[in-house]
Amino acid sequence: MFYYYGFDWTYIVFMLPCFILSLVFQTMVQSRFSHYSKIRNMRGMTGAQAAEYVLSHYGVYGVRIEQVGGNLTDHFDPGTNVIRLSQNVYNTASVAAVGIACHEAGHAVQHAQNYLPNKIRGAIVPAARIGSNFGWILFIVGLFLPVQYSFVLWLGIILFSASVLFTLVTLPVEFDASRRALKCIRETNLLNTEEYNGTKKVLTAAAMTYVAAAATALLQLLRLILISNSRRR
Repeated sequence: MFYYYGFDWTYIVFMLPCFILSLVFQTMVQSRFSHYSKIRNMRGMTGAQAAEYVLSHYGVYGVRIEQVGGNLTDHFDPGTNVIRLSQNVYNTASVAAVGIACHEAGHAVQHAQNYLPNKIRGAIVPAARIGSNFGWILFIVGLFLPVQYSFVLWLGIILFSASVLFTLVTLPVEFDASRRALKCIRETNLLNTEEYNGTKKVLTAAAMTYVAAAATALLQLLRLILISNSRRR
């Protein structure tokens, strides 16, 4: 039903639009980060200093801030309670650097305040890793088995669903981290209005990459279900 001359048309229908959307948002992030990385913020505050500023604003202490290699590799590690900032963020006093650093500090604040979606995401990480690694394996194996072994397909789909759930729970976590960052910047006048708007553009573009990832995961799940159902007819 979904194959024509050996070609899987469900991939074109479901996955190609998501691939294009993800590419658009990734390009947007790179473009906005590159643009606002060239604009120095009025306070001359580096990313590392901005992250410390947000932590202090929310009354969160004991979080280390370290430099890490790579580009846009910034993240918060809840296991070690460390904010890791890339070189272009850690040592740079740009509008983009402040935005990215404040966002990662927002994650640290979530961790300190036991933000519920963040705790849920952390709890499902093991299941999501298993699902993303073994869900596909079981599904592909199931495609080569007789129809009476369709349960193998569905077991793969169930495992893959855990990774889909992870991408969905990630959305409120990412949006909330940006909300906390922008709230601190706005309420304390850390940046002027023009700089604030630039920071917001960078964080909004970054957030949309997570939206694209969630949409891709959901449509991939729907695609697997449709393929599995078609084998039973």
